[in-house]
Amino acid sequence: MRVVRGDRTILRDVSVRVAAGEVVGILGPSGAGKSTLFRALTGEEPPDAGEVRFAGAVVTREPLWRRARAGIGYIPQGSSVLWDLTVRENLVTFSRVVHGTAGDPVQAAVEVGLQQRLDVHARELSAGERRRLEFARAITRRPRVLVCDEPFAGVDPAGAELLGRLLADLAIEGVGVVLADHHVAEALAVCTRALLLLDGEVAVDETPEAFREHPLVRGRYLGTWTRSIPP
Repeated sequence: MRVVRGDRTILRDVSVRVAAGEVVGILGPSGAGKSTLFRALTGEEPPDAGEVRFAGAVVTREPLWRRARAGIGYIPQGSSVLWDLTVRENLVTFSRVVHGTAGDPVQAAVEVGLQQRLDVHARELSAGERRRLEFARAITRRPRVLVCDEPFAGVDPAGAELLGRLLADLAIEGVGVVLADHHVAEALAVCTRALLLLDGEVAVDETPEAFREHPLVRGRYLGTWTRSIPP
């Protein structure tokens, strides 16, 4: 896949494959092209070359809502909750718009620890609770693939641990997960594979253990901070 913006090539022949039950981390410094890649995968913006395939079908030109209905869940980087609606109303509205049915908002809220906040308006939630609401919204009807851009952003350590367990449980159920996050320790703790995106290209594709020790990861991405990441 290639994405060009003006005279700058954001992504250069990037190829990423995610199988059922995998948790693939797309890691790299700011400006490496991670969010651009995710927007292309989910239909927010088309690539200039290459294609996106899902379950054997080419979906490169399909809009975001159609991909969501087919089974591609998406948690974008920026906040996307409906501020004037309650947690319950956010979940029901999203499910009806995307999937045509109300789904089960209570079960989804339980999975992210928001069962006591169902009737609280989104504007009254903390940043971490809003992130958990976005998770609940994405899994009200189980996706086949879940794309998460900065899933741990604004989430406290306990919330990050809960969301990490949820991602691991989804993978056990057979959901393919793709995530990008600057919280490297949390991301590597749940990944089965980790890719390093540098200068718009996949420079490393390894297990989390090998990723930590890779010379490019240490030299171009984590540097001396690698020592602080637990195994």
